[in-house]
Amino acid sequence: MAMATSPHSLLLQNPTPTFLKNPKLPFTAVPMTSTRISPTTTAKPMSIKCAATTTPIQDLRPNPPESQDRVFNFAAGPANLPENVLKKAQSELYNWRGSGMSVMEMSHRGKEFSSIIQKAESDLRTLLNIPQEYSVLFLQGGATTQFAAIPLNLCKPDDKVDYLVTGSWGDKAFKEAQKYSKPKVIWSGKSEKYTKIPAFDALEQTPDAKYLHICANETIHGVEFKTYPTPKNGLLIADMSSNFCSKPVDVSKFGIIYAGAQKNVGPSGVTIVIIRKDLIGNAQEVTPVMLDYKIHDDNNSLYNTPPCYGIYMCGLVFEDLLEQGGLAGIEKKNKKKAELLYNAIDGSNGFYRCPVEKSVRSLMNVPFTLEKSELEAEFIKEAAKEKMVQLKGHRSVGGMRASIYNAMPLAGVEKLVAFMKDFQAKYA
Repeated sequence: MAMATSPHSLLLQNPTPTFLKNPKLPFTAVPMTSTRISPTTTAKPMSIKCAATTTPIQDLRPNPPESQDRVFNFAAGPANLPENVLKKAQSELYNWRGSGMSVMEMSHRGKEFSSIIQKAESDLRTLLNIPQEYSVLFLQGGATTQFAAIPLNLCKPDDKVDYLVTGSWGDKAFKEAQKYSKPKVIWSGKSEKYTKIPAFDALEQTPDAKYLHICANETIHGVEFKTYPTPKNGLLIADMSSNFCSKPVDVSKFGIIYAGAQKNVGPSGVTIVIIRKDLIGNAQEVTPVMLDYKIHDDNNSLYNTPPCYGIYMCGLVFEDLLEQGGLAGIEKKNKKKAELLYNAIDGSNGFYRCPVEKSVRSLMNVPFTLEKSELEAEFIKEAAKEKMVQLKGHRSVGGMRASIYNAMPLAGVEKLVAFMKDFQAKYA
């Protein structure tokens, strides 16, 4: 069968294939805007290029028209991805850049995938200005697996470590560390329902603690560190899952930064660990091979089959963030969206309420309640009719939560705010 005339080839190459005229078929046409590559194209050698600068530049790309068949997805994760990234992935799905294969079919040790993962790492290093003395690992298991991997790699069973708990994820990290070290909660916001962050000078740190662990942004409770504490021993560990690549970060202040990708930089299945190289190679003897940072570092994240397609998608997102001018520009956009939403909540005369202390409100996850809690189900139902979904708060806290990660366009937040005002006028 000739590739050029196969039905699969037609599906990916023809933006308006004839079968879409049949309304009984469950396919939706999405116009292709990126260059299409024929399945018969000869593969060309790939080169790895770093962006020359991290200086923010104006994003000159026109805003894509709002897709009529897509919703505004306010989910906390897996979260929405940039539409242009999805369309590029769609155009490369069947035949990646003339290789004759989908990324999902490639050997993780082949030259094609090697170019993908190397480019992804290079672009991430550029985005975050990651120093050379840090390794970047693309792993699996989510940030939750790192709750165990960190004490296993950095501590002996009797070593003391400090945990600053500002929400559910910090608490879970502490509980997991109890199995492999001697952790101490030096501050917890649980009694105040995780609505604040303490003053750092008031923290009573353990003098000989191996590290201080924080969750930089609590996805469930909407609490975000705006500045970071300085540990007495100089080693700060941060779970940045829900604000990773949402703003510039001085990586050199941290021993380890780790994050699940499914909030800001890719689909679920990829976990990124940025670790100072001198912290690698000291794992406890009982450490499973798949949790040993040295194994993954020695093998460039290819010890076993990694989440190849997820890494490829992360790479596309990194390229997109660089094209927008880097993380300083992204932060400005995120601040604008968050300010619009918080102002709508605070200006509602109590109809909507955000419980989080204003100075530490998250730019990523905005929790809020309704004065009349019995209206919450109706709020969610009516919002869904307007193509705004996943606004229900986490099951552990209730209420509403709007996650407005990098890929949430300003238009989505504007539509939500307009809906909230209309809903208040109707039910106040």
